[in-house]
Amino acid sequence: MTTGPEQPPPSADQPERTSEEGTEAKEADKEGPEEEAQQPWATRRDLRSHAPRSMRFDGTNNGISAGQIIGDVKTEIHYRFGGFGSAGPVSGEIAAGTLDRLAGAFVTESTRFEDLFDRLRSERVLVLTGTPFTGRRSAALMLLRRVRSAPVHVLDNTTGPAELAALFDPPGRACGYVLCDLATTRDAPLREAQFNALRDLMREQDAHLVITAGLGAYLDGSIKAEAWEPPPQQAVLAAHVTRDAGEGAARSLLALPSVASFLAREPQLREVVGYATALLRYATGQSSGEELDGYPLRALKDQVREWFAESEEIVHLRDKAFLIALAAFDGGPYALTAELSDRLYEAFQRIGDPKRHVVIPVFSTHIGKRLELARALMYTDEEDTEWGPVTQVKARFKDERAAMVVLPEVWTGHPAARPALVGWLEELANDGRPLVRTRAAATAAVLASTDLPSAMALIIEKWARSDQARRRTAAVSALTLAHRIGTPNIPRIIDGWSANADDPRPCWVAVRAHGLIGAERPVEALAALRRQARLQDGKPTPDAAVAKELPASVGLLLLSDRAETVLAELLRTLPEHRSARGLAVRGFLAACEQRDEEAGHGRPQILDWYAWAADAGTPAAPGISRLMRTALDDRAHTGQAEEVLRGWIRDADRDEAAEWALAALLPTLAGSPGEHSRLDHLLRTPGGDDGGPHPAVAARLRDALDQPVSA
Repeated sequence: MTTGPEQPPPSADQPERTSEEGTEAKEADKEGPEEEAQQPWATRRDLRSHAPRSMRFDGTNNGISAGQIIGDVKTEIHYRFGGFGSAGPVSGEIAAGTLDRLAGAFVTESTRFEDLFDRLRSERVLVLTGTPFTGRRSAALMLLRRVRSAPVHVLDNTTGPAELAALFDPPGRACGYVLCDLATTRDAPLREAQFNALRDLMREQDAHLVITAGLGAYLDGSIKAEAWEPPPQQAVLAAHVTRDAGEGAARSLLALPSVASFLAREPQLREVVGYATALLRYATGQSSGEELDGYPLRALKDQVREWFAESEEIVHLRDKAFLIALAAFDGGPYALTAELSDRLYEAFQRIGDPKRHVVIPVFSTHIGKRLELARALMYTDEEDTEWGPVTQVKARFKDERAAMVVLPEVWTGHPAARPALVGWLEELANDGRPLVRTRAAATAAVLASTDLPSAMALIIEKWARSDQARRRTAAVSALTLAHRIGTPNIPRIIDGWSANADDPRPCWVAVRAHGLIGAERPVEALAALRRQARLQDGKPTPDAAVAKELPASVGLLLLSDRAETVLAELLRTLPEHRSARGLAVRGFLAACEQRDEEAGHGRPQILDWYAWAADAGTPAAPGISRLMRTALDDRAHTGQAEEVLRGWIRDADRDEAAEWALAALLPTLAGSPGEHSRLDHLLRTPGGDDGGPHPAVAARLRDALDQPVSA
């Protein structure tokens, strides 16, 4: 890549990095000459292509924003679910009344309950596997009730496989036993001999035992475990509401629109049970409709808190790092998410001991188990790259709001994780992959929406003052996306930075950010850009990067959805200071060079706009003509303006629509004999593509040049 201009030294007031907050970033800043900054059009393209689904940079709102989620639910009513290791009482007898109430709402629809009952009755011991919170414990209890093994005793789930037989000697008065979440390891599996001994004991005592375990439990291959597939959530909800409210009331409650919305998010069965309680509270007037609608988000927040509050024995630190990485790369390639999650895991391991050598197992975590824990799914989809769309295996949370809940929980609920998270994001912001850099910026944007002062001081402002162009661009993207999701004060921040004439780095960040979000306030954005242009004009040696970025941001605004307002403002300020005139002309020419690749035809966007405006009779058509004439007549910009027209002539030779547009524009640019002569000469000597033959369209355009301008 080409080498960019030499960067200025850090300002005296630049905050010093600490080792915890960015040693790797500090080293990266010393890696010699930096590459040239990414073009602003590419930054906008990356934001559109790679931003998370909750921040799609297309001017539309998908119904999800950080403000809606992070700031939602003012009244905290929590439905406690218990931890991952929780399975009711650690040890003791379950009251018959408890079993009877559970039976009143237990659903066997779409399950293998009858087959499991037959096997338990004949073999006395059953191992039931499945994912957490799918009703394995309830199924175990109902199986024991069905075989009439009462009373039922819950066994201590901290007991290892080798000690299981000792729990039944001497025999108690229980006839049914349940052991939830049997703890097995690679070195201590449930072996065939242990299983057979348990079966013999149950026969001696005329009792039955059900053991529940996760999908990854270590069992001898000879032990045939049964997988528990839960009943449909809708059926479970209906059973609970009907049991407690009666059939008539249940029908009305289950028909509420919020019920369908809740079920569409594929809740866990424990959440379904909690929602049934919320429905009953609403039906009896104990809570409002707003509280009922807020239940799914409250449940999601409780789930996320649970993930990060659990001990490492239950949710390993590596799994927690994966949850954070998935929140940052939600909907991104799974392999990339897993790769970067291990980098974060390594950073977490080094908290408190920076010199620690971290060993990450290469082959350890199964994809299915990771996604099961994260309540995520894997799918195949296309990913935009610099080389075109590529099919990727991707992963995303089932609930699209999860990412917006995970990141704030980690940032505000677990501050000890901040140094590792900050260092990780700094590393990602300098990654060579546009997707990675964009997601780092998006993560910083969510953190800014959660805690603006800390996110600015620890992440975004440091990026903005970096000597690395990629990090400064990441700061631009972070500010842009933070504004997109409703973070307050972002325009105020970029207005302040863009008025700074002392440090060109944050000034450059602000100037580019004006081009990306200024369409929401075009008059104010252009005023800020003009102020900085005048400051640069008054300097003995202008800051090259800032001076180059100013017209690029004007060009972005000219091609935004507020183009009419921007064009009118540029025309209004043409007679002002020479810096305003130069900014308007250079910004216009920058926009003229952009082609609409997304539409598939690659036609110059300004030329397309002119054709539409001329046909519709809007003021934009004469405005575009006036700016082009101004550029052609300005000796400082004549060469660039003529090169733009030569490119448009070559476009017209390949595209009939471009030819019609240029044929309509050219007569409006020939208002005087001198202008006509210049354009005629241009059409005689445009040059073909790559030194090819003279474009045939040039002769037809010369004829059009002589046509009178339409009134």
